[in-house]
Amino acid sequence: MSTTRRAAVLGSPIAHSLSPVLHRAAYAELGLDHWSYERFDVDEAALPGFVEGLDSSWAGLSLTMPLKRAVIPLLDTISDTAASVETVNTVVLTEDGRRIGDNTDIPGMVAALRERGVEKVESAAVLGAGATASSALAALSVICAGPVTAYVRSAARADEMRGWGERLGVDVRIADWAKAGEALGAPLVIATTPAGTTDALADAVPAAPGTLFDVLYEPWPTALAARWGGAGGTVVGGLDLLVHQAVLQAEQMTGRTPGPLAVMRAAGEQALAARAGERPSAGPAADPPS
Repeated sequence: MSTTRRAAVLGSPIAHSLSPVLHRAAYAELGLDHWSYERFDVDEAALPGFVEGLDSSWAGLSLTMPLKRAVIPLLDTISDTAASVETVNTVVLTEDGRRIGDNTDIPGMVAALRERGVEKVESAAVLGAGATASSALAALSVICAGPVTAYVRSAARADEMRGWGERLGVDVRIADWAKAGEALGAPLVIATTPAGTTDALADAVPAAPGTLFDVLYEPWPTALAARWGGAGGTVVGGLDLLVHQAVLQAEQMTGRTPGPLAVMRAAGEQALAARAGERPSAGPAADPPS
């Protein structure tokens, strides 16, 4: 008899999460009928009790905001990737009871870009300076050979991005958000801002754009992504990131490789299509897993 294995995504709010759709699709494709994947609304205050209550049936957790840093003190160890940005989005629970944290957002970004043929760039621009921006810088430390210009709104955010750049070995240069239209001339632009923030930049898309990685997935396409694609540029979206990081999570939790990327992407696309029109125009930013 197969032993039931459990996994889940935790965060608050969590109702919008696509992670159950993606992971359940993976389990079905891999024939893991005894595996389940749920979602739980858990905030920072409730997280320690939830983690302490996990029994041996649990294989892993996916974490979204606001838990990606709050979970770290509850773990036995974290990967170098997670440590580089002090952010954990994946917890694997071992048979001997250890809790191991990792960050699949960073390799997920790199994989999503490589899938579209972006292996190396000479420079890049990052729009925004939140938690996702630090993961973007970590991904750029792998694929960007030159400077990264971060477009930010405040001096405090500028200092944070400079700090992350020093820590990650990325040459970060700061520009004011008022000049964000200039970012669109970079060979790679990573937009990490909430829904609607970059809409006003759509008119500034150059005649021959490079690659845009917009981490939003709902609503999709964003005004910027639509204009970018219409001008012939390469567009990588939030669902691409969501799926690639979820594949890595599924591989770690189940021990089965390779994860079924195409099946998980199709499940995500179907779920988004099914709920299209159910939300107001401003949807959540992709904060993987989500």
